Formats: sequence, C-alpha cells, structure tokens
Amino acid sequence: MTDSDDSDRLAALQARIDAAKEAHAPKPRTPDAHSQAQLAWRMVIELVAGLGIGFGIGYGLDALFGTAPFLMIIFIFLGFAAGVLTMMRSAKEVQAEREAAEAAKDGEPDGR
Repeated sequence: MTDSDDSDRLAALQARIDAAKEAHAPKPRTPDAHSQAQLAWRMVIELVAGLGIGFGIGYGLDALFGTAPFLMIIFIFLGFAAGVLTMMRSAKEVQAEREAAEAAKDGEPDGR
C-alpha cells in the first residue's frame, strides 16, 4: 500500500469516528426544566422550615413556662409569616435574575 492510500483511509476513518461521536453526543438540557422544580422545592422547604422553627421555639417556651398551647400557637404563626416572607424574597430574587437574563439576551443596555 502507498502512503496516500493509508492517509485517505485514515481520513475516512476519522470522519466516521467524528460523525459517530456527534450522533451519540449528549444533548444539552434546558435549564428551565430543572430550575422550576428546584425553585418550587426551595420555597416549600423555606415555608416548612419557618413553621418547624416556630413550632420548636413555641413548644420549648411552653414547656419552660408551663403555658400549654399559647406560645406554640403564636410562634407557629410567626414562623409561618417568616416562611412566607422568605418565599417572597426568593421569588423576587429569581424574578430579578430572569429580568437580567432577558435584558442581556435582548441586548438592551443596562443603564450605564
């Protein structure tokens, strides 16, 4: 065999390998598919954590002072309010990130 035949065969083989790699390459995932679920779980966890912390503090103070359900109920409501406040803060943060991404995608100036 000649060197030109070998180089042609190697080039053809390399082209086939590249085509096979391209065909079996992993497809990029869209970030929205997981970010929505992640955001939902984040908000649920923030709300439940607020309720749990409020319950724990209220129950502990009720056990300490002997005021059976009084402080527990108050701190559950305070924990719920804190959880909702944290959820709203997270939603505002995500909204600001999306608006910044859309502005960058559209090529709008950022006010400088």
